[in-house]
Amino acid sequence: MIYQEMEWLKEMDIDALRGFIAFVETGSFTRAAKQTHKTQSAVSMQMKRLEDELGRDLFEKHGRHLILSVEGRRLALYAKSLLQLHDEAVVALKATNVRHSIHLGCPDDYADSILPPIVSLLHQYLPQLDLQVTCTSSYLIRVMLDNGELDAAIVTRLPDSDEGYLLTTDMGVWIGTEETDLMTQDPLPIVLFQKDCKFHLAAIDGLIKLGQPYRLMACSSSATAIKGMVKQGLGLGAMAKLSAGKDSFILESDALPKLPSIGIALVISSGARSSFSAELAQQVVKGFTDKKPSRIEDYIG
Repeated sequence: MIYQEMEWLKEMDIDALRGFIAFVETGSFTRAAKQTHKTQSAVSMQMKRLEDELGRDLFEKHGRHLILSVEGRRLALYAKSLLQLHDEAVVALKATNVRHSIHLGCPDDYADSILPPIVSLLHQYLPQLDLQVTCTSSYLIRVMLDNGELDAAIVTRLPDSDEGYLLTTDMGVWIGTEETDLMTQDPLPIVLFQKDCKFHLAAIDGLIKLGQPYRLMACSSSATAIKGMVKQGLGLGAMAKLSAGKDSFILESDALPKLPSIGIALVISSGARSSFSAELAQQVVKGFTDKKPSRIEDYIG
């Protein structure tokens, strides 16, 4: 029954239908023209075209005025629903084509472990995503966040900090090489992240307190560079276990100071305007933690 009633509506002009609804609501072609931002003659032509398309007379004269005919009243029963359905469909289809632009910051030391699943989740939640990733030092990432140059970033925080949205926790480790026994060298050669890194400060302070002479061979913001120098036997490195990865040789020795635990969080810039909302951050963190293996060793590449 509904199909039979609707069959004769399938070829209707949507724009003309808007003019028809405006007439129904105002009772006047003049006011309908004002509401639809058209001339009265243009609205009259639309109504004539609508009648021609449907093969029905939608209006009849009542004295000096036009009123809806029986068929016009039938059309009015469906017209608002038709327009609402049309508008919802247009909005839904356009929404699927909206491109979201996000600039994400990530320290180089998390580029192999934390970054890939975060990127995957962002594309899952935002199918039309234009994602730019900047990998640099934690210090510069925070500067870029504060300046609104990044929409969000993966950062290291203290375990008891409330900064951002916590992704996971990690511990600091010393890494070396099985081929070269650097522990016997005096002073002890080390390669570290830049001074703004928590492991840099903890390593230096800890060696001093242990009375262990050291020689700082190099500082770098790149975990890849540090691991490369360690593998070549240039020095021991201090970094997060996630950053070290499965291929690193982790040292456990009382001659080396303990390194702190850290939190790794997703932080949104308060100065940027983008698609990265608090709701999106919460979704990403939930997706990340739901998929994270119970053993941190299983999560690092």
